[in-house]
Amino acid sequence: MKRTERHHLKENEVALSVARARDTFETYRKPIVAGAVAIVAVIVAVAGIVIWRQQVDDRSRTLLGEAMAIEQAQVTPAPQPGQTPPPAQPGSYPTEDAKLQAALQKYLAAADAYPSSPAGVAARYHAASTLAVMGKNADALKQYQQVIDRVGSGSLYGEMAKMGAADVEAATGQYDKAIARYSELVAGKDAKLPVEGILMQLGRAYQDKGSAADAKKTFKRIVDEFPQSPYAASAKKEFDAIKG
Repeated sequence: MKRTERHHLKENEVALSVARARDTFETYRKPIVAGAVAIVAVIVAVAGIVIWRQQVDDRSRTLLGEAMAIEQAQVTPAPQPGQTPPPAQPGSYPTEDAKLQAALQKYLAAADAYPSSPAGVAARYHAASTLAVMGKNADALKQYQQVIDRVGSGSLYGEMAKMGAADVEAATGQYDKAIARYSELVAGKDAKLPVEGILMQLGRAYQDKGSAADAKKTFKRIVDEFPQSPYAASAKKEFDAIKG
């Protein structure tokens, strides 16, 4: 075949391919365009979700940081009559209760505004802990339970909230509830908290309830299973102190 003929043949093949592609596009124009629009819409939606989540995370972290800063602020008591007042400290509070109340409001604001974000969950946990320190035990238990309901028992804050709730229950004489929570945490797989620390609280709850045998058994378990733990010495003392 001559070179010119081969050249014309190639030109015809190219022209034929272009024509076929054009015909195919014309035939399937609507589905192709619709598919392209759908892909673009998905990309835009995903990008919007990512940006929104980032903004939510930033705002919730900011509120959490503000609350933690208040909790760590100085307390500057009012001077006694006749005393020279100390220099004003920016961000200080006249009493510990005033500081805790201000921190609590910030924690609750962050938790209520962004309940599902990691910072929002952390804020609700800190709100519960602050309420417990203030002696508002019923409110503390409600906030701890909200954390548990939100993140479940497989997360660090979920376990910390269960521990906090058990501590409040033990402190208010609800020993059976506290013991049940501590026991659940000890029995859980892949525990996020030190097991021997939970056992220590469990043993003390048994002691306060008057269940000496269960308390001794629990303290002995710490000594036997976790001899290198910082809790081991305290558990040995508690064990030796229990008569019978």
